[in-house]
Amino acid sequence: MRKTENQARGAIEDIQSGYERLGYVSDDQIATALFLAQTLEKPLLVEGPPGVGKTELAKATAAYLGLDMIRLQCYEGLDESKALYEWQYGKQLLYTQVLKEKLGDLMEGANTLDDSMGRLNDFEDVFFSEQFLQTRPLLQALQSDDGVVLLIDEIDKSDDEFEAFLLEILSDYQISIPELGTIRAKKPPLVFLTSNNTREIGDALKRRCLHLYIPFPDAPRENAILKARVPELSEALRTHIVDFVQAVREMDLKKPPAVSETIDWARTVVLLNMDVLDPEFVRNTLNVLLKFKSDNDNVEAELGRLLRETQGVAAS
Repeated sequence: MRKTENQARGAIEDIQSGYERLGYVSDDQIATALFLAQTLEKPLLVEGPPGVGKTELAKATAAYLGLDMIRLQCYEGLDESKALYEWQYGKQLLYTQVLKEKLGDLMEGANTLDDSMGRLNDFEDVFFSEQFLQTRPLLQALQSDDGVVLLIDEIDKSDDEFEAFLLEILSDYQISIPELGTIRAKKPPLVFLTSNNTREIGDALKRRCLHLYIPFPDAPRENAILKARVPELSEALRTHIVDFVQAVREMDLKKPPAVSETIDWARTVVLLNMDVLDPEFVRNTLNVLLKFKSDNDNVEAELGRLLRETQGVAAS
């Protein structure tokens, strides 16, 4: 038992260090969730605010495992023809034209209705076969020989009907196509579903998945993220950026800045060759950090206090 526990702990540490080499700063909870998703062959439902690294987690996992990633971006009205497959109707139409031209040759010598029906039955029925099938992301993932990372991004933006449609894939890694029967995965994909919590995900889907919630990072982890993503920053400036962003998130804002926006703002600091966060620079670049004018106005009104409390220079 102890040996098995140590092996699992070692595998989780390997995952965490592997992510770190790729520039994705994880923690024990994230690495453990991936270990369990791989070992148990279960989909992983990743929830949390926008911009905390849910999609990046799937990308980092694909890079870490050396697998291709197939991404399905969800939206209202998404259906199986866009997510799974559709028939190539133009190609089928050309086939029917060819069939008409060959029908005379096929029926030559058939003197009775039974003879004609027998010849038609012997004729290969390829109209609804895989050669006329246009595969979409879900079917592509199931048909992969080597396995893939399948990202079903922002599942909360899809409809309840599409959620129900996914249940067979998520539970058995297979899908039923009326004309072809059941298609099973050659190798089960590692499935990530992400949600920004814009609506409640159904219980049936949640039961089929492991669950991971990624919140906004605390200051030490966000500092580590900036160190990995924007290494040009000095330690003092990186710490000040993180402290400022953390303080801004505590305000009553319509949309607090996400990690992705912290990274963009830090890159702006480097691009403009800033050594400190002075008030003028912050005012001019708040639009990088914040996405609503009301939030921008609220932060600007408190700018002097925020800079002082986060060890910045005194506001002018």
